[in-house]
Amino acid sequence: MFKIAKANLAAPFAPGSLEFGGHDPDLLAQFCVSEAWTGDLSSGVIKLGQWSTMLHGLTSSECGLLSLMHCYDAHDRARILDLFEQAATASSSFCYSTTAFGVGGHRQPIFCVGESIGMEGKHAGSMIGMFLFPRFKLEPGSQLASRQ
Repeated sequence: MFKIAKANLAAPFAPGSLEFGGHDPDLLAQFCVSEAWTGDLSSGVIKLGQWSTMLHGLTSSECGLLSLMHCYDAHDRARILDLFEQAATASSSFCYSTTAFGVGGHRQPIFCVGESIGMEGKHAGSMIGMFLFPRFKLEPGSQLASRQ
């Protein structure tokens, strides 16, 4: 799944959308590890949390986009790079899912949602987002259901 939508920063949220009573952080934590990340478009630096750094196979919590994607499924990299490029040029919301290849051949599903304030106008350009890592790993050689 690879999605991007242009954000209209002046448009209000839909009535009642922020009143959703089903938010349960304990339930989310039961099924996945979630962690925020930020990106500075002027420098190209992405800042990750401890879990995201480890699960992406990185040694530093600050990296560039290509370093972030080095462990991703090779078939997804070009589409994810395209999403980030689009988000960097215009304020957008985006999401993607992929699989990271880790130690011992294990594969970790990764979901990412984010939004950007592009370089248009007087903005310096930044991104914020959340990684979701389901609390399971796929065994080496196991098959994923076909993706959209």
